Amino acid sequence: ATIWTDMAQVASRLNRFANDVVKPEDIILYSSERLTRYQEKEDERSQRRYTVTKHHPEYLYLGVDLLGAMARADEYGLKHQQDKTLREIIRRYDFTRYATDKEMIEAWSAQLANQVYWLRQLGEQDVVNAFIEAFRATYPDDNDKKLSAQQYGNKIYGMTHIIFADSQYYQKRVNEADHQWIYDYFRDNIDTILLRAKEDIIAEVGISFLLAGLDHDPVVEKTRQAIRDAISTEQGMIPSVDGDFDLKYGEHRNVLAIMLLDWKGVHKAPTYQAHPKAFKSIPYGLVPKSPK
Repeated sequence: ATIWTDMAQVASRLNRFANDVVKPEDIILYSSERLTRYQEKEDERSQRRYTVTKHHPEYLYLGVDLLGAMARADEYGLKHQQDKTLREIIRRYDFTRYATDKEMIEAWSAQLANQVYWLRQLGEQDVVNAFIEAFRATYPDDNDKKLSAQQYGNKIYGMTHIIFADSQYYQKRVNEADHQWIYDYFRDNIDTILLRAKEDIIAEVGISFLLAGLDHDPVVEKTRQAIRDAISTEQGMIPSVDGDFDLKYGEHRNVLAIMLLDWKGVHKAPTYQAHPKAFKSIPYGLVPKSPK
């Protein structure tokens, strides 16, 4: 039932995009509506996102909405019946423009990390290495002290999401050597990360090591201890930075904490090809991918 609900949400989003948001003017209209949500918020992250993305409004459609839904369908061994149309939309835009732009990275580091790996997964543009190079130039390590709390968090988030995206979100183990600079940085700076970062980021750092099979690395125990210390024994969960226990806003943080403290290993998502019984009924708009 969970798979079907997830597929239905993906199908509904892609159906709308393939039918109503195809022409460049439709994309600008759709994206401009999305952009106003950031304009209304006062916090540093939203302001950064609004300021830079108003110059690339189509990014909200392409990167944040379309690519994620297409990659999700692909992970299930499915695609949209108008896959050709959707891929033509992606090809109209050079994703390097977003993925290597310093201000875009400062606003969207974790999202860009996901998106460049999704593009690679879909066999479209491969800008993973260009993004990583631009990311490292945006956040040189000797500049850490000058970063605001928000920007320091954005840097660490970007790094953990490079690992998460490479693992296809906990589906396959990553190779430490492929991301040596990240693991070296985390080991060298773990004490600063524990002091400066929020709990969800700390948990992601620990999970990054688990994804590489580094269960016994001292960093893992340090992050686990920090997360254990943050859990309220009364509520049985980690509050927000404001001390709030609303699960609606804290779910992400607490799911990461559970994953870190009770790691079950990587887990392949079910696919239409390998688990046909789970896909007896496919929501309208999605079809099986043809075997390669």
